[in-house]
Amino acid sequence: MIQRVAEIAERAARREGLSVWDVEMAGGGRRRVLRIYIDKPGGATLEDCERISQQVGAVLDAEDVVPGESYQLEVSTPGIERRLLRPSHFRQCLGQQARLQLKEPVEGQRRWEGVLEAVEEDCVVLHAATGKTIRVRMEIIEKANLKFEW
Repeated sequence: MIQRVAEIAERAARREGLSVWDVEMAGGGRRRVLRIYIDKPGGATLEDCERISQQVGAVLDAEDVVPGESYQLEVSTPGIERRLLRPSHFRQCLGQQARLQLKEPVEGQRRWEGVLEAVEEDCVVLHAATGKTIRVRMEIIEKANLKFEW
Protein backbone atom coordinates (compact mmCIF):
# COMPACT_ATOMS: atom_id res chain seq x y z
CA MET A 1 0.00 0.00 0.00
CA ILE A 2 2.81 2.45 0.86
CA GLN A 3 4.44 1.78 -2.52
CA ARG A 4 1.15 2.50 -4.33
CA VAL A 5 0.65 5.73 -2.35
CA ALA A 6 4.25 6.75 -3.14
CA GLU A 7 3.64 6.19 -6.88
CA ILE A 8 0.47 8.33 -6.80
CA ALA A 9 2.22 11.05 -4.77
CA GLU A 10 5.27 11.05 -7.08
CA ARG A 11 3.08 11.56 -10.16
CA ALA A 12 1.31 14.51 -8.53
CA ALA A 13 4.57 15.96 -7.21
CA ARG A 14 6.29 15.79 -10.61
CA ARG A 15 3.41 17.72 -12.20
CA GLU A 16 3.96 20.45 -9.61
CA GLY A 17 7.78 20.55 -9.83
CA LEU A 18 8.19 18.78 -6.49
CA SER A 19 9.70 15.52 -5.28
CA VAL A 20 8.49 13.02 -2.69
CA TRP A 21 10.97 12.65 0.17
CA ASP A 22 9.14 9.88 2.04
CA VAL A 23 5.76 8.22 2.65
CA GLU A 24 4.83 6.58 5.95
CA MET A 25 1.81 5.23 7.82
CA ALA A 26 1.72 5.81 11.57
CA GLY A 27 -0.72 4.82 14.28
CA GLY A 28 -3.38 2.19 14.11
CA GLY A 29 -7.10 1.64 13.99
CA ARG A 30 -9.09 4.83 13.66
CA ARG A 31 -5.99 6.93 14.46
CA ARG A 32 -3.96 6.03 11.40
CA VAL A 33 -2.04 8.87 9.78
CA LEU A 34 -0.71 8.64 6.23
CA ARG A 35 2.16 11.11 5.90
CA ILE A 36 3.66 12.27 2.64
CA TYR A 37 6.76 14.46 2.78
CA ILE A 38 7.44 16.66 -0.26
CA ASP A 39 10.32 18.92 -1.19
CA LYS A 40 11.75 21.15 -3.91
CA PRO A 41 14.84 23.34 -4.25
CA GLY A 42 14.35 26.25 -1.89
CA GLY A 43 11.75 24.29 0.09
CA ALA A 44 8.11 23.39 -0.46
CA THR A 45 5.45 25.88 0.59
CA LEU A 46 2.16 25.51 2.42
CA GLU A 47 0.42 25.97 -0.94
CA ASP A 48 2.48 23.10 -2.40
CA CYS A 49 1.40 20.86 0.49
CA GLU A 50 -2.25 21.82 0.01
CA ARG A 51 -2.15 21.08 -3.74
CA ILE A 52 -0.52 17.69 -3.27
CA SER A 53 -2.92 16.82 -0.44
CA GLN A 54 -5.94 17.61 -2.63
CA GLN A 55 -4.60 15.78 -5.69
CA VAL A 56 -3.37 12.69 -3.85
CA GLY A 57 -6.39 12.57 -1.52
CA ALA A 58 -8.78 12.54 -4.49
CA VAL A 59 -6.97 9.61 -6.14
CA LEU A 60 -6.65 7.65 -2.88
CA ASP A 61 -10.38 8.01 -2.24
CA ALA A 62 -11.42 7.26 -5.82
CA GLU A 63 -9.24 4.14 -6.05
CA ASP A 64 -9.73 3.06 -2.41
CA VAL A 65 -5.96 2.60 -2.06
CA VAL A 66 -5.81 2.67 1.75
CA PRO A 67 -7.63 -0.35 3.19
CA GLY A 68 -9.60 -0.17 6.41
CA GLU A 69 -11.95 2.32 7.91
CA SER A 70 -10.41 5.73 8.29
CA TYR A 71 -7.10 7.54 8.13
CA GLN A 72 -5.87 11.11 8.11
CA LEU A 73 -3.75 12.34 5.22
CA GLU A 74 -0.94 14.76 6.10
CA VAL A 75 1.32 16.37 3.52
CA SER A 76 4.30 18.36 4.77
CA THR A 77 7.97 19.06 4.18
CA PRO A 78 10.64 16.84 5.72
CA GLY A 79 11.89 19.83 7.73
CA ILE A 80 15.35 21.28 8.25
CA GLU A 81 16.52 18.36 10.38
CA ARG A 82 15.08 15.85 7.93
CA ARG A 83 15.61 12.12 8.22
CA LEU A 84 18.01 10.64 5.71
CA LEU A 85 16.74 7.24 4.63
CA ARG A 86 18.11 6.42 1.19
CA PRO A 87 21.40 6.94 -0.64
CA SER A 88 19.67 9.62 -2.75
CA HIS A 89 18.84 11.55 0.44
CA PHE A 90 22.49 11.53 1.50
CA ARG A 91 23.58 12.61 -2.02
CA GLN A 92 21.15 15.54 -1.99
CA CYS A 93 22.56 16.70 1.35
CA LEU A 94 26.30 16.53 0.64
CA GLY A 95 28.20 19.34 2.33
CA GLN A 96 25.65 19.64 5.15
CA GLN A 97 25.92 18.79 8.85
CA ALA A 98 24.41 15.45 9.85
CA ARG A 99 23.96 13.15 12.85
CA LEU A 100 24.31 9.41 12.49
CA GLN A 101 23.27 6.79 15.02
CA LEU A 102 24.68 3.38 14.18
CA LYS A 103 23.59 -0.18 14.94
CA GLU A 104 27.20 -1.11 15.66
CA PRO A 105 30.22 1.03 16.54
CA VAL A 106 32.67 2.49 14.04
CA GLU A 107 36.00 3.34 15.66
CA GLY A 108 34.41 2.70 19.05
CA GLN A 109 31.43 5.06 18.62
CA ARG A 110 27.79 4.56 17.70
CA ARG A 111 26.94 8.28 17.41
CA TRP A 112 28.67 10.61 14.98
CA GLU A 113 28.18 14.21 13.88
CA GLY A 114 29.89 15.93 10.99
CA VAL A 115 29.71 17.02 7.36
CA LEU A 116 28.45 14.61 4.72
CA GLU A 117 31.29 14.36 2.21
CA ALA A 118 30.31 11.58 -0.19
CA VAL A 119 28.21 8.54 -0.92
CA GLU A 120 30.30 5.67 -2.28
CA GLU A 121 28.57 2.46 -3.35
CA ASP A 122 27.09 1.23 -0.04
CA CYS A 123 28.90 3.73 2.25
CA VAL A 124 28.44 7.26 3.53
CA VAL A 125 31.59 9.31 4.06
CA LEU A 126 31.38 11.72 7.00
CA HIS A 127 34.00 14.28 8.04
CA ALA A 128 33.34 14.11 11.77
CA ALA A 129 33.44 17.03 14.19
CA THR A 130 36.43 15.26 15.81
CA GLY A 131 38.43 15.85 12.61
CA LYS A 132 38.34 12.21 11.49
CA THR A 133 36.85 11.11 8.20
CA ILE A 134 34.86 7.89 8.54
CA ARG A 135 33.15 5.55 6.11
CA VAL A 136 29.91 4.03 7.34
CA ARG A 137 28.10 1.18 5.59
CA MET A 138 24.48 2.14 4.87
CA GLU A 139 23.28 -1.13 6.39
CA ILE A 140 24.54 -0.20 9.88
CA ILE A 141 22.93 3.26 9.96
CA GLU A 142 20.08 3.03 12.44
CA LYS A 143 19.04 6.67 12.19
CA ALA A 144 20.39 9.65 10.27
CA ASN A 145 19.23 13.23 9.98
CA LEU A 146 20.51 16.65 9.11
CA LYS A 147 21.73 18.80 11.98
CA PHE A 148 20.71 22.45 11.87
CA GLU A 149 22.97 24.93 13.64
CA TRP A 150 20.67 27.32 15.49
